[in-house]
Amino acid sequence: MSALIEARSLRKRYRNTTALDGISFKVEPGRIVGLIGPNGAGKTTALKAILGLTDFAGDLSVLGLDPRTQRDRLMQQVSFIADVAVLPRWLRVGDAVDFVGGVHPRFNRARCEQFLARTKLQSRMKVRELSKGMIVQLHLALVMAIDARLLVLDEPTLGLDILYRKQFYQSLLEDYFDAEKTILVTTHQVEEVEHILTDLMFIRDGRIVLDASMDAIGERYAEVLVNADRAEAARALKPLDERQVFGKSIFLFDGVDHAQLEALGEIRRPAIVDLFVATMKGTYA
Repeated sequence: MSALIEARSLRKRYRNTTALDGISFKVEPGRIVGLIGPNGAGKTTALKAILGLTDFAGDLSVLGLDPRTQRDRLMQQVSFIADVAVLPRWLRVGDAVDFVGGVHPRFNRARCEQFLARTKLQSRMKVRELSKGMIVQLHLALVMAIDARLLVLDEPTLGLDILYRKQFYQSLLEDYFDAEKTILVTTHQVEEVEHILTDLMFIRDGRIVLDASMDAIGERYAEVLVNADRAEAARALKPLDERQVFGKSIFLFDGVDHAQLEALGEIRRPAIVDLFVATMKGTYA
């Protein structure tokens, strides 16, 4: 199966800043991929390159197309929700539906209206009357009604309360995602997407520092809750990270055989947020 997105030696500089430092990666069809990194790591630049919104050096293929020269064809098969939903304040909900229906060949009006029917949005409402959560619901209805092979989400739930955020990701899974579609998402709310991801990429200083499936991460990394009398034995195995909780030490190990770790204490799979913090230590120094 050929990759949906394939990047080789992707580079991008802004004056004296290197946003992408020769990164290479693949995204296979039918996956939900989290691209996670601190501010300024290169996440948004990578998305812009994929969407044909910025130039770059290196090779990049998205759906078999070059985003630099074939963006018109590419965007017929791609949907995008940015971190800030910018719509004219005078625009009505019905006008937005009419507009997308008129310009996108893969737009399904019935599906859009079906989704809107589950919200409090009304056709005559203007954007200036909507909360941010309602604006995101409108964007989601428009995007999910497009039969796109690739959905790109850049901080899609930024500023939303927890109920809207949960509803957003639940709608993605129940109403949009299937084996024919691929989702690429960036977010700082890592713990809220962990349960939907199939693959994870960490980016730091323009470089990919982790690229693996969630299954592989579960096999590679392990956290161990260790009593004080076993702490030195745990440190001898060179953990990736150590933190203290209620008088006990939690060690994060990379690639250490689980049979060795069982003698130290309780083993568990690390949360993405703890793996992220351990990997990114020193980023804000």
